[in-house]
Order: sequence, then C-alpha cells, then structure tokens
Amino acid sequence: MSRIFTVSFASVYPHYVTKVEKKGRTQGELDEVIRWLTGFDEPALHRHLADGTTFEDFFADAHLNPHASSITGVVCGVRVEDIEDPLMQKIRYLDKLVDELAKGKPMAKVLRD
Repeated sequence: MSRIFTVSFASVYPHYVTKVEKKGRTQGELDEVIRWLTGFDEPALHRHLADGTTFEDFFADAHLNPHASSITGVVCGVRVEDIEDPLMQKIRYLDKLVDELAKGKPMAKVLRD
C-alpha cells in the first residue's frame, strides 16, 4: 500500500491551491475540477476537507466521473492510463487535472467537455 493512501486529502489540498494560484488560476476553479472528478457537491468536498479524510476514504466515497478514463498523460514519470492500482490511478487523475489547470488549459478541456 502506498503511503499517499493514508495521507489526509486536507493536508495536500493547500498545495494544490498554491500550485494553481501561482499560475493565475483560482481555488474555485480547483474545486470545480475536484467536484467534476469525484462527483462531490461543494458541501461534501468541504466536509471531507474538514474531517481530514484520507485519500483512500476520499476516493472510496467518490462517484468518479464517467469521463475520467479520458484523462491521459504523464504524472511523476508514469502514464496515468497505465496505472494498475485503481486508487493510485484516481489520485494520479486528480494530479493530472491539477497540472492541466495550473498550465493554463481552458476549463472546457480540463473537464473533458
């Protein structure tokens, strides 16, 4: 089991915020991307942040977007579409979306619309 599975989502979230804000994006856009991937509404997302939910429990509670499988590319030197562990793949999907947002991709492309 990877250590990231037991890390709280709330402890990593500020790093996501910093990453996107440094590139001129907003926390609201980040939240929209997270909600798109997980199916959470805003209160559910904030509840997970407040509760310190682990990544494992965060994604166990999520209803992954049916278009998530269209997220492709490399994160940390690994192609996300080739990751065999389902939980690690979901975490890397999120990482990839955050990267795309920070790189200035239009929201429609990030959200695969």
